[in-house]
Amino acid sequence: MLTNDKKIDKLFYYWLLTCFLMVFFIVIVGGLTRLTNSGLSITEWELFKGILPPLNINTWNNYFSLYQDIPQFKLINNDMTLGQFKVIFYWEYFHRILGRLIGLFFLIPFIYFYFTNNINKKYTFSCLLILILILIQGSVGWYMVKSGLVNKVSVSHYRLSLHLLIAFIIIIIIFWNLLNLKNKKFIYFFNHKKDNYIFYLFIFLIFLQIVLGSFVSGLDAGKIYQTWPMMDLSYFPNDITIDKLNDLFDFNSHSLVQFYHRNIAYFILLYSFFIGFFIYKKNITKLRKPYYFVFTILFFQMLLGITTLLSSLNIYIASAHQICSLLLMLSVINLYYNYVN
Repeated sequence: MLTNDKKIDKLFYYWLLTCFLMVFFIVIVGGLTRLTNSGLSITEWELFKGILPPLNINTWNNYFSLYQDIPQFKLINNDMTLGQFKVIFYWEYFHRILGRLIGLFFLIPFIYFYFTNNINKKYTFSCLLILILILIQGSVGWYMVKSGLVNKVSVSHYRLSLHLLIAFIIIIIIFWNLLNLKNKKFIYFFNHKKDNYIFYLFIFLIFLQIVLGSFVSGLDAGKIYQTWPMMDLSYFPNDITIDKLNDLFDFNSHSLVQFYHRNIAYFILLYSFFIGFFIYKKNITKLRKPYYFVFTILFFQMLLGITTLLSSLNIYIASAHQICSLLLMLSVINLYYNYVN
């Protein structure tokens, strides 16, 4: 028989594990919502309404008429039928419903654990941080949608990247807590041990690549050059002129953003070899399996990225590429945890 404390610890672990799976799933749904250009189908915030989908033709027509007023419909989808609208509507609807469910599923048990003193005080701050980020994420999601309702046919790629980054930070914090609970230890993510910065840089590079990937997705920059290894016939895109330093930071340039996304991937690959050399040189045997897993995921991630381009942005391959980016981040976090553990 488990003692009461052990039962509570187990319950706390499975609650976080369920939250982890829900966040993982919503990242997948969010990616598909973007890939299907469905994110602007619901043009109102609907914080407390909109829990139920449209149940009659009048409600459907109301949602459709609101969508018909935005630039995406007028400039791109002006021949869309109500039946076609329902498809993109449901992608955004399920994305929002999942967000609500995650918020409630995290909030209510957290309140229980906190006020019954059934939560280890060491986890209180990180859980509170997760809750705050979940609440912020909802507002950022609407902030992102608003950017595509006037004068644009899609959402701002800057706001899209912020939305995705917050989702990654949430799932990383949950994942780190799960690793601590599983190993019955409490290890802080940040400390000032010199060698840790080797892994911090690896994590930073993955984050940077995720931001650039969001820019590519938000700008539809993958449609510009669909060749590899060259961008058309040259290494550097030939439709860009660099006259001054600021031109290198023009993240509204579709071609330049795709160029950066490609080359950061190459740099990450080289840096992964450096990590492998570090593990081999230090003879850190406990990191071999986690490292092999990271390298395998990285290989498939690059292969999926290349295949996405060559397939003219096949939605299934593009979705797999996005999912693999999350797996890559989590595998690098796991590698770092095994190092500091």
